[in-house]
Amino acid sequence: MRKENSDFKTAFVSEAGSYIDNKDYFAFVELEDMACYVIADGLDTDREAHSAKMAVSVILENFMEKPSLSRRKIRQDLETAHEWLKFESRRVRLKASVLVVVTNYTRMVWATCGHARLYHFRGGRLNLRSKDQSLAQLLLEDGRVSEEGFSGHEERGNLLSYMGRPDRFEPYISNKTPLSDGDVLLLCTPGIWEEVELPEMLDALAESSDPDSLTDTLEDIVLSKQQQTVKNYTAAAVYANKTFTEKPKNRKKWIIRIAILVLTMVIAGGGIWYAKARQAAKLAETVVQMTEFEQEGDEYASASDYPKALKAYSEAKNAASKLKDKLHFQLLRNKQRVAQAMTDGDEYVKDGSFDMALDSYAKALGEAEKYKPFKVEDIQARIERSEAVAKLTEVIKEGDIHFQNQDYTSALETYKKAYRAAIEANYPSGQKQLETKMEETEGKINTIYRETKTLKADNLEKKGDRALAALDYNAAIEAYSLAQEIYQEIDKLERVLAMERKIAKADEKRNPIVPAAGQLDSSSVPDGGMPVSGMSGMNDWNEMNGQNGSSGNNGSNGSNGSGGASEWSGASGSSIDGATRHEGSEDQASGGTSSPDGSTSSGPSSVNQGTTVGSEEAGASPASSTSDRQDRSATPEGGGGS
Repeated sequence: MRKENSDFKTAFVSEAGSYIDNKDYFAFVELEDMACYVIADGLDTDREAHSAKMAVSVILENFMEKPSLSRRKIRQDLETAHEWLKFESRRVRLKASVLVVVTNYTRMVWATCGHARLYHFRGGRLNLRSKDQSLAQLLLEDGRVSEEGFSGHEERGNLLSYMGRPDRFEPYISNKTPLSDGDVLLLCTPGIWEEVELPEMLDALAESSDPDSLTDTLEDIVLSKQQQTVKNYTAAAVYANKTFTEKPKNRKKWIIRIAILVLTMVIAGGGIWYAKARQAAKLAETVVQMTEFEQEGDEYASASDYPKALKAYSEAKNAASKLKDKLHFQLLRNKQRVAQAMTDGDEYVKDGSFDMALDSYAKALGEAEKYKPFKVEDIQARIERSEAVAKLTEVIKEGDIHFQNQDYTSALETYKKAYRAAIEANYPSGQKQLETKMEETEGKINTIYRETKTLKADNLEKKGDRALAALDYNAAIEAYSLAQEIYQEIDKLERVLAMERKIAKADEKRNPIVPAAGQLDSSSVPDGGMPVSGMSGMNDWNEMNGQNGSSGNNGSNGSNGSGGASEWSGASGSSIDGATRHEGSEDQASGGTSSPDGSTSSGPSSVNQGTTVGSEEAGASPASSTSDRQDRSATPEGGGGS
């Protein structure tokens, strides 16, 4: 109802500035009868836990459970958030500077701890400004620092109180302050008030007609300063365009109400006893909760489920705090410490920080002996396992060094040793890591093995090529066969087939096909008139020997003149058991020329005579030789001339 009959407008801006993370946080809630605005500046360096957001969320949750303008209720909400930050301070101490404004749309109460500020403007002028809980504020109040130099004083960040402080927590809570139509509330963090002076704020307020334009103008002023480093900054503006107007109190009516109330209390004198009974019932319920949470924590601790035990002990300790039971509070806090140390140790093991894990386990072991739920043997087992895993990590690093130095054999042996140790230490993640490393190392070894074998096979293939060129067919076949075996071993089937072809070619040259007797016909005699004997012909022998016509001619041109003669003699090839030799002589007329095939051409007529003597391979039949001679003797004399 109050909200419907009032007009409150809110806008805010929050940026990280030059930093990656924005540690500031602002949130608000406007209910039917009350509203709560909370701004916080995170003071810690933890990048995972957001202390400002955490504090604001806890305060708003408690406010919505029971909205109240009571200073005591606001203090309880702040202390709850303070205790929560202390509880969550595991890796680093979580701390925040917080400002809270609670209003019923007619009056407001504000509370602060740290140096988040509230500016209350009325009629375009500053009505009030909250005081920082810092050393600079004390110097200002003592007159040792001027108002102009306060915003930039070096001690402005030296806070005397803040949320999350380990020893004591002393927030400042104001009295109820009336609000008027047109009032403006500005909540801001140091990123704003350190850069924007009060005159600049007043100018921005004069130029702005709504909260959005005011926050945008303040942001423009901060950025216009062009500082080398811009802090996180947050500004929230609340325009109370219309406040809720309460009806004037009827004094007579209130007197009657008070009289009735007094009379009722006198008549119902048992009301006090009822309230006490109700309070006793709440205390009894809290005792039951404390006992149940403690038993639950003991059960989780016995089962080595330390995170759940930690949570249960924390709830039991909070119940003991409400009961103001110092004995149980101390007992539960000690159990909570043991569970916290075990939880931290397990987290350190997951992160690979084994030294810190051993410290946490040792701390837990020193306290666990006093409390039955905690099993000493379980803690000792975790310590032994952590030590084993720490040694295992060193072995893995040694294997990594071998791997980086390309000593893959030593690396594989080291990884296998570490793998056996990981199995003994029951370290599944380490086993999985080592399986991957061993697989990668074996792959490197296999690659090197294949490359070595390939190089050896390539050298054998080249050796076979050289032997084939030197007509050493046996050596060529042997080299090709060895290369083929290696290619077969490393699954290079294409090279295996290539070696098969080379072996076949060398074997064909080593064992040429000899034509049977009588298979030569007239087509075997070249046009030059020179008969062919022995094997399939001069050209085939020249091709097998890798020689051309000129390399097989000795004295291809004799003396020229009348009655001159030309003699041709050369080796035509060789085989395993013997050689074939061709000798020829020709008579030429004066001015005649001789050709490499044994034919002679001279003028209008020429006379060619040739005699071929061949020695066949060992084992050739005499009949074949005789037949060849007969065929050659049948060759007509006097090859064609032109």
